[in-house]
Amino acid sequence: MKAATYDYAKPLACDEAIALISPTDGMGKFVAGSQSLGPMMNLRLAQPEMLVDLRDIAALRACRIEGENVTLGACITHSEIEDGKVDTGTRGLMEYVARGIAYRAVRNRGTLGGSLAHADPAADWINTMCALDAEFLVAGPGGARVIGNGEWMAGAFTTALEPDEILTGVRFARLSPTARWSYYKFNRKPGEFAEAIAVLIDDAARGVCRAVIGAIDAPPYAIDDAGALLRDAGPDTACFDTHLEAAGLEAGSYEHEVHRVALVRAAAGIRNQDGTRS
Repeated sequence: MKAATYDYAKPLACDEAIALISPTDGMGKFVAGSQSLGPMMNLRLAQPEMLVDLRDIAALRACRIEGENVTLGACITHSEIEDGKVDTGTRGLMEYVARGIAYRAVRNRGTLGGSLAHADPAADWINTMCALDAEFLVAGPGGARVIGNGEWMAGAFTTALEPDEILTGVRFARLSPTARWSYYKFNRKPGEFAEAIAVLIDDAARGVCRAVIGAIDAPPYAIDDAGALLRDAGPDTACFDTHLEAAGLEAGSYEHEVHRVALVRAAAGIRNQDGTRS
């Protein structure tokens, strides 16, 4: 199938883009890499009357380091992160994650902001940003606003973003030089969305030890004090099950067991490595 007829615009500024969408009464869509919206349009699951292409807006491709914080523009592609063309300040975490997203052809066009706005619970960036406790920077007809990590994702494919707002970027604290991280994703073959994701960041210099249980039927589940997963925590330790059940995974189910393996291996990746790679 092919997409239904639509109008197309490629503005050079966020204000111009917002003005194009605002009068469409919800029938317009912002688009960047089009790796999610494009297939939906071809299947006619989505039929917007207007597409506003954000790729030529320079502000959405910027990377800024301001003190201890990094701000990444929403139109930075997965491949630019993978290739180290932007300084993410994550000591290799985001570069590692980017390499495991779909296929290189998708990574060449897909964008950080597009993935976060799509908000698939099994996608990599939504879980990584939760682990980094990122802030989401938004612009709309009413001006700019900041949405905290806990408020961004309301459910599967549902965010706090209004239809006439643009996610302009994300902001998070840089990891310290001694920080360690571990990222474990389970999928049956390369390119598939994950059945389970676990992320763990141990940054003692900043007082952060945070884990995330991801690829569940809900927003990522954050464990703000994940120290118990690292301290003498073998694979049979009950604290793993406590967190998994709190994340809504029924004990004994396939989903519980595969997420348990992911979380145990992410914790082991931190404990057994002298450095940042898991």
